[in-house]
Amino acid sequence: MTDQQLSDAELAGQPAAYWTGVAYEALIAYTRAQQAEKGYTQPQFWLLRNLSANDISPDGEGMTVPELQQAMASYIRPEDDLAAEGEELVRRGWLTRDASGRLWITEEGEQTRVDLRRNAPAIRAALHDGIDDADYVTTMKVLRRLIRNAGGPVA
Repeated sequence: MTDQQLSDAELAGQPAAYWTGVAYEALIAYTRAQQAEKGYTQPQFWLLRNLSANDISPDGEGMTVPELQQAMASYIRPEDDLAAEGEELVRRGWLTRDASGRLWITEEGEQTRVDLRRNAPAIRAALHDGIDDADYVTTMKVLRRLIRNAGGPVA
């Protein structure tokens, strides 16, 4: 499909599945490019978040790569190699690995997680440029209803 001006009637007939797929790929690509410019990957940030007791981890306990893959199953992408990303974070000193293969966040890793989290508002602001909050909320409500209508999970 081309990037053209469509009337409201034409937009009403557009396939939501196509456009949500295009949006997903564009948003992920943009986010990952912004993160790469700052020297980290989205999976690296997710690893830090999932291992931090101050973020997603319920208990701050270390996790194996398979446990982390399971924890991230709803958002990890097929091309994401958590084992390689984890090794890079061990090399950087942001994670350590114990004798049983569990990854643990270090103090430096926790500080890095906090620092990296500060990048999110700028990424969000760029993506939301020109989008009124009310329009965004309406879009989210419509997407959630489409998911519900399709029998999918809505959190």
